[in-house]
Parts: sequence; C-alpha cells; structure tokens
Amino acid sequence: MEQFISSFPQQWQEIISLLLGPVGWIPRLQYVLLDFFLHSPSPWVAAAKYVLLLFPALLGLAALWCTQLSIYTVPFRNGRVHFVSALLLTWWDAARAVWLYWTGLIRFVGVALGWIVIVATFLVKLVVEAARKVSLAPFTVTGRMARRYFQPGVPWVAFVALMFWCVLEATVFTHVLFPTVTDVLSRLAETPEPARVTGAVLFVFLMLLVMGSFACAQALVDAIRTRQMKYVGQMIAVEIFVAFFEVMFLYREIVAAFMPSLADQQAGTLVVATCGWLGVRGMTWFLFGQYGAAPLMAFMSRRPLLSAEGVQLAATAAATPAWWEGPLRDFRRETEWLHAASDRLLDYLALPVLHVAAAAVNFAMVLVASRPVFNLPFKALDEIPESRTLLSGLHLQPRKS
Repeated sequence: MEQFISSFPQQWQEIISLLLGPVGWIPRLQYVLLDFFLHSPSPWVAAAKYVLLLFPALLGLAALWCTQLSIYTVPFRNGRVHFVSALLLTWWDAARAVWLYWTGLIRFVGVALGWIVIVATFLVKLVVEAARKVSLAPFTVTGRMARRYFQPGVPWVAFVALMFWCVLEATVFTHVLFPTVTDVLSRLAETPEPARVTGAVLFVFLMLLVMGSFACAQALVDAIRTRQMKYVGQMIAVEIFVAFFEVMFLYREIVAAFMPSLADQQAGTLVVATCGWLGVRGMTWFLFGQYGAAPLMAFMSRRPLLSAEGVQLAATAAATPAWWEGPLRDFRRETEWLHAASDRLLDYLALPVLHVAAAAVNFAMVLVASRPVFNLPFKALDEIPESRTLLSGLHLQPRKS
C-alpha cells in the first residue's frame, strides 16, 4: 500500500493516504493471514488450520472489504439507516454462519464416525453370521431334508431306490443273457462276432422290461384301489404274461447259472425261477416299489403326481416363494437407505461451507443493493434458492430523476 501511495506526486500523497485510510490496513491483514496459513509446524496443524479457520478467515476478509468500501458510499445513499441496519444484521449472520460452520463440521465428523462404526459392526455381524451359517450348514441341510422327507410330498427316496434296483437288475440280466443273445444274433446275422453295441442295446431293453414290470404292478394296484373290476381282470392277465416272460427268459437263466444241479430238471428250474420272481418282486414292491412306481409313471407321462386322495403333491412346492426373492428385497431396501443416507451426508458436508459462502455474498449484496439476498441459516440444500429466483426478486432498476 505504501508503494502504491508513493507512486503519486508528493502533494497528493497525503490526500490519497487519507482517502485509502479505511481500507489501507486490510492488505496488511491479508499478508498476516497468508503467512499464518502457509507456515505450520506440522501437517496436522496445517490441516486443522485449513479445515477450521480458512473459510471463516475468507469470510472475515470479504466482510471487512465490503464494510470498509461501504463507508465511501454512505454519503451518497438514500435510506442510510436501513443500509446500516442491513450491514449490522449481515455481520450477525456472518458470525452465526461461522458458528454453524464449526458445529456443522463437528456434526459431519460425528455422523461419519457413527456410520463407520455402524458399517463396521454390520460387516462383523455379517462375517460372524456367515461363519455360523457355514458351520451349521450340514446340520441345517440334514434337518431340512429330514423335515421334507417326513412331510407329505414326492417320495424321492423310493423313486431313486426303484431306479437303482432297475439298473441293478438290468445289469445282472445283461451279464447272464449276453452269451446267449450274442450267440443267437451271430447265427441270425451269420457273423463270427456280434456288434459292439449289443451289450448297450440289451441293457436298455432289459431296463425297460424291468421298469415295465413295476409299472404293470402299479397299474394293477390302481385298478384294485379304484374298484374297476373289468380293468382289474385285464391287468391280472397282463401281469401273468409279464411274470411268464420274465420267468422263462430271465429268471430261468439266472437259476440255471447259480444252480447247475437243476439245469436238467425243467420243472424244478421253472418252480425255483417262479418263486424267485415272486420273492424279488414282493420284497422290492413292499419296500420301495409301491412308493416309487407312481412317480416313475408320472415322470414318463409328464403328468402331476397325485396322492391316494387325488391331491396334487407338487402344489405345495409351487406355493413357496423363490429363494432369491428375500435377498433381492433386502438389497432394494438397503439401496434405498444408502441413497437417503448419502443425501443426508451431502447436506452435512455442504451446508457448513455454503453458510460461510452465503454470508460473504450477503455482504457484497448489501454493498451493491443495500439488502442481503440469502436468509440464513439453511436447514437443507433444498432451501437454497436458484440464481434466477434471486435475480428476479431483486428488481434492480435505475432510479429516475
């Protein structure tokens, strides 16, 4: 400032010094504040200065410049009392803005720390719950399977056991009948060796025969249960032919292989084969066949499985909600909460700085238009008016003489 005054002629220096007296000391104050912020003993002290004192210091400088410059305009203003009142109230708003800035920082830090603690607690609970779920997963799965098993529904255990028995019986029959079948096919085709797929085709054929045997037994039981006597007679005749076919072509070969002493006695072989067929079919039927044959027929016909009372067993499974609906609903709720929390955090972070900036703008508007433009304090970011609204409300028009 002294260099600026010394640039004028000697006779004008005293007048210029007198005219610049109200604002001449402000640049020296700015140099002091600049030195205060640029020189700090440690980075932590510098960070504390910038966070706690930089914006209040800038607001103070703006307030001093506007207040001291307004001294030059007082002699030429109309409504000086109103202007001075507005200027004093603007200083009051500036002091309150500085206080709200500091309290807003404290609130922001407290809320941020609280959310960090909450999120950390949630993560710890999530990890603990996940570890607990993983450790209890075997017991939960076995308990759920036990509950589903003992509740009415599709008898999957019997169905799987029936399929396993059909595969086992078809495998045994294939092994026993393979030499005879290959010999017959070789003589029919007049080739020394049978085809490579003979074993696979024979296995599939015998597998279908065994499954058909259980299906016939299930059809006979259904006919007896529904008391359709004509259909019962037909199914008894079909079952007799099925038993005759399996005894003559399947079980007789097994008896001949396991009991060579009866190979020459056709009557004894047939009796033992018939007893074996009755015993095997009876044991398998009463153990799992009567429960697994119905799901097998429903699966083959692509029809819903019905209980003895005619109730659809798969209806209970369709009524239960999908497993992903619960986590998806929780994810949507957490996403909405995160959006609301981010909006509140933005308010806590922006409002302290905006209070200081609005107070500085109020000083400038009092200097220019003799009235503040913002009503402090702001409760939320939505209360801050847009620039167009502020300009339309000022109505700055030149005064007509």
